[in-house]
Amino acid sequence: MLKVQGLGHKRPVSDGAELHMRRQTGKVVASITNSFASLADSASLPAEYLQARWYAAQTCANHEKRVFEQLEQRTVEAYLPRYLSMRRWKDRRVRLELPLFPGYVFVHLALRDRLRVLQTPSVVRLVGFGGQPAPLADHEIDKLRQGLAREMRFEPHPYLRIGQRVRVRTGPLQGLEGILVRRKNVSRLVVSIDLIMRSVAAEIDVADLERAN
Repeated sequence: MLKVQGLGHKRPVSDGAELHMRRQTGKVVASITNSFASLADSASLPAEYLQARWYAAQTCANHEKRVFEQLEQRTVEAYLPRYLSMRRWKDRRVRLELPLFPGYVFVHLALRDRLRVLQTPSVVRLVGFGGQPAPLADHEIDKLRQGLAREMRFEPHPYLRIGQRVRVRTGPLQGLEGILVRRKNVSRLVVSIDLIMRSVAAEIDVADLERAN
């Protein structure tokens, strides 16, 4: 039997209550110990493991939307750019919303939290080199989001690396670089993400462009 000191009096405590108190104390101590261990681990990690950056998560074919929804449920910041496409279905035309970068979902996180993505069903890997995930340029993702938010009509384009490089000097895509393609009196800006070897294109006024260095 344990006696607990109170305010000027003693009150007997049962053995069961004493055991409960010890268990609760143990949980508190364990929680504090784990917190300190986590801080110690963070202090020993390289800076790139602590800073949130954008990465490309490769998915199983046609699983982009499912992966995106699961990442949101796991409170992982994810981005799945999409575009509208008209497809013929039997005797009618259907308007579909399709991934702008098939096979990929973009995630924003610090590498120390990468297992939250890698353990998501239908995620294949975080794209990188030699087994090390490689970050994407933040401004590329930001400009792409701004352009889609302004209802710019981006569509997938064959991967392109060679051509007349230009920079957007005004508008929602200001600062974004790409390759200028002219076809049938229409000018299009082709933007490529070299890490995943994918390109997208949107019509643009050449007056909004300047040569890139």
